[in-house]
Amino acid sequence: MSADNMITIVDYGMGNLASIKNMLKKIGVSAEITSSPEVLKDAKRIVLPGVGAFDNAMINIRQRGLLDVLSQKAIIEKIPFLGICLGMQILMNSSEEGKEPGLGWVEGKVKRFRFDANSDRLKVPHMGWNVVQPKDESAVLFGSMKEPRFYFVHSYYVTCDNQNHILSTTTHGVEFTSSVRKGHIYGTQFHPEKSHKFGMQLFKNFMENS
Repeated sequence: MSADNMITIVDYGMGNLASIKNMLKKIGVSAEITSSPEVLKDAKRIVLPGVGAFDNAMINIRQRGLLDVLSQKAIIEKIPFLGICLGMQILMNSSEEGKEPGLGWVEGKVKRFRFDANSDRLKVPHMGWNVVQPKDESAVLFGSMKEPRFYFVHSYYVTCDNQNHILSTTTHGVEFTSSVRKGHIYGTQFHPEKSHKFGMQLFKNFMENS
């Protein structure tokens, strides 16, 4: 596979790096894991994973010298870019979870699930499989999937200022944004690398349509 078809997975100390690489390998996609700004300069497609706290993610990205090169690739060069879980949340401007500014590439905020303490069914974090409802037929990440279901683990969710950036929604007590798209920049709140056939199809669609 040519370098143009390789995915570069960003290692900033917070993410399921090996799981993503293994999932990509299953669908025949070459991937490299790197924390090097120099390597990222040559990336043709980027996946930004993330598990943990919003502030820690932004601090790690800055301290490792990754902020400028990520902005160059995503905003200036406009290469296909996919944020996963926390990696999607930091695409936003800010989060209730912390005080650090996000990347701000997709206008919006990150909020915490808040449910009545007497509710036995609505747990935080939202964990496990759930249905994802693509907004319309142009939701290219989902292609021809029928009743797509993906694996979630999160206590916070994204709210977009521009409704046109919402790619899909999911319901957990409230209807929330489960994936976003702004041009060539995509984000999923769920974990495609943990979502078996649906995750494999999503990565294929990302490769073919971005």
